Amino acid sequence: TLPFLINPSMKISKTIISSVVIVAAICMTASRSTRAQEQSPSTGGIQQMMTPDQFQAAGLNKLSGSELRKLNEWLQGYRETAEKSAELKAVKTGKVTPNLVVSRIDGPFYGLTGSTVIVLQDGTKWKQANKTDHFQGPGGDNLGVAVFKAGLFGYRMRIEGTPEFYVDHITK
Repeated sequence: TLPFLINPSMKISKTIISSVVIVAAICMTASRSTRAQEQSPSTGGIQQMMTPDQFQAAGLNKLSGSELRKLNEWLQGYRETAEKSAELKAVKTGKVTPNLVVSRIDGPFYGLTGSTVIVLQDGTKWKQANKTDHFQGPGGDNLGVAVFKAGLFGYRMRIEGTPEFYVDHITK
């Protein structure tokens, strides 16, 4: 429905035009977020995070280019670790519930008994939501698990060798 762009004699389907518009919108959004990230002080080096006076007072102006790069790499790794730790703590305390958790069961899994609580290696706990679900599990240790948001219906869990089932996140 872009009449000013379409010549009536051209046979271009609305689907193709819609696809082009969607791809263009995605590219523009990605470009904006990349530019915003590049301009953000938290993704730049330590020089962008400090004022020139702070940088000099800390003695960082004495570092060689190589040493400054190594420091920036370490800071970036530290930031990523701190962010992941904060996310995990928020999930464990129930302040945030994730859309997807991929982990392993902490210990063996023999199946669902109606009120099974499953503790994952990432520290989160999940309780079987439907008491009528009874499945025998493979009995292995540290089986792979995926927990994902199931729309309005809560969360579903998928464990190696077991059918999917609904779970509730335990926060305490």
